[in-house]
Amino acid sequence: MNYLNRTNSNSVFKDIILLIVRVFIGFAMLSHGFPKLQMLLDGGNIEFYDFLGIGPKISLILTVFAEFVCSILLILGLFTRVALGFLIFTMIIAGFFVHGADPFEKREMSLIYLSVYLLLMAFGPGKISVDYMIEKRKRASDW
Repeated sequence: MNYLNRTNSNSVFKDIILLIVRVFIGFAMLSHGFPKLQMLLDGGNIEFYDFLGIGPKISLILTVFAEFVCSILLILGLFTRVALGFLIFTMIIAGFFVHGADPFEKREMSLIYLSVYLLLMAFGPGKISVDYMIEKRKRASDW
């Protein structure tokens, strides 16, 4: 059977690819979250999109949490699906509300991130993750 036409996949190969995607997309999003964290820590006048009507500062704090903290969790594979929930929500807001009236070129990046996050949500973090180690330990001790 031809490798390119198989519908099943090699588990080790899949887990390595999931690790690579998690680490790459996590560090890529950190490059967006870190400047926002610096903006928050500078303490100056904050001008940021107020997506929930709770004020620009709170909106910035929530965005920093998603883009910075949840990206670190994604890289580690710790609380992966919870972190992805925050990241997916943030990319929906960015792609459809913040840049909703902009041309596609401005929305493209957030929609690509959203697509990758949805794929990771569907497939999970893989076996090379802290989540898997925790689950394996739970099964071994029969919690």
